[in-house]
Amino acid sequence: MSKAGRLVVLVSGSGTNLQALLDASADPKFGASVVAVGADRDGIEGLTRATKAGVPTFVEKLGDHPSRQAWDAAIAAKIADYEPDLVVSAGFMKILGQPTLERFAVLNTHPALLPSFPGAHGVRDALAHGVKVTGCTVMLADAGIDTGPIVAQEAVAVLPDDDEATLHERIKTVERSLLVEIVGRMAREGWSVSGRTVRIGNQPEGESK
Repeated sequence: MSKAGRLVVLVSGSGTNLQALLDASADPKFGASVVAVGADRDGIEGLTRATKAGVPTFVEKLGDHPSRQAWDAAIAAKIADYEPDLVVSAGFMKILGQPTLERFAVLNTHPALLPSFPGAHGVRDALAHGVKVTGCTVMLADAGIDTGPIVAQEAVAVLPDDDEATLHERIKTVERSLLVEIVGRMAREGWSVSGRTVRIGNQPEGESK
């Protein structure tokens, strides 16, 4: 059974999920700490949040490498420098390649109840489909787009006057809370994967939270 005491968090933007993890990890009882924050671009709020918290940062830009394969290898090597137990993709806008996925467990989030509405426009697609309930998913990343084993999900009701922005904001609030809860539980209780089933500690089969 794996445990998740050391976290490397990857960001591409404002880093609100990162901040939630930084705040939670300030409590020793949380069981995990952010040992580094990585990004694929400079000048983003996520890196500023890490610096303010005294957490080391690194930036690996795709354009600085001759190929996607070279970037895949470079970011995997940077992550490895910090010896993480778990990598958290927190609003990271690049799909991680095999050099990272084969070496590390990578936790990701998605603003829909997978397997419905995968991809970059999960909130928009759910609204367009007319669903009455959507939500967020925490999953272990694999080589596909939002296809990895599901760790936890939480529902969010779609309100009659919702647009993409208002619905996404409510989903993000739930997503931050769920991500922090799951990372903490994985750190404290450990987790295992059998096929597509992810279990945290002695979590009964079928329990998603």
